[in-house]
Amino acid sequence: MAIDLTGKIALVTGSNAGIGRAVAIALAAHGAKVGINCLSNTAQGEEVVETIRAAGGEAVLVQADVTDIAQIDRLLSEVEAAFGGTVDILVNNAGHLVQRVPNAEMTEDMYTRIMDVNFKSTVFMCKRVLPGMAAKGSGRIVNMTSVAAHNGGGPGSSIYAASKGAVMAYAKGLAKETAGSGITVNNVSPGFIGNTMFHATFTTDTARQATINGIPLQREGTPEDVAGAVLYLASDLASYLTGETIEVNGGMMMR
Repeated sequence: MAIDLTGKIALVTGSNAGIGRAVAIALAAHGAKVGINCLSNTAQGEEVVETIRAAGGEAVLVQADVTDIAQIDRLLSEVEAAFGGTVDILVNNAGHLVQRVPNAEMTEDMYTRIMDVNFKSTVFMCKRVLPGMAAKGSGRIVNMTSVAAHNGGGPGSSIYAASKGAVMAYAKGLAKETAGSGITVNNVSPGFIGNTMFHATFTTDTARQATINGIPLQREGTPEDVAGAVLYLASDLASYLTGETIEVNGGMMMR
């Protein structure tokens, strides 16, 4: 069965680079009209839009901070206005480790920043799209969690790991709430994914090689590897899958 998202409106948060960029391009390549979102780097966001349009797709860029509820509403309203309808596919990709901080040094401000970008953003993005999806009797929500939700993450990332664990559990509860409305809610859980700012910022070359050596497939993942899983969950191929998490980690963590 071919994946055909023609006529669907998708929104991918944090899609100016890395995994979000790959997800947006994949959705557009299969027919979706895609809302691109960035926090600040609009030049990167415009590059994604132009890449999609050059391939014959439709895309629009909206700068917004998805930790701010008013900006979430504006983001959705602008995407809806641009494409003339409500969102069919939401990918909550925006997230960040923010900073490696041991618990003994954790501040309330840092705790809030980490939880807001990873968990609050997911909750309130979902809340905003649910009425439109329910009115249509269908919708696909894909949240981005992490292998850290299973193993607690690396040094100084326990709150990040907890925020991703919260995302994973939240999808199960939301999946139950929305199943009667034809909406599915699932997670994608990336492992060690290269070509992203996350590891460029927080992972040393030595740690990177050590991690790769422990991955059964003997390579780091790519943003496109993650995009493939998201594309599946956004399509009719996954119509009987909800409340689940797909692990994309090359075998480094098997359940």
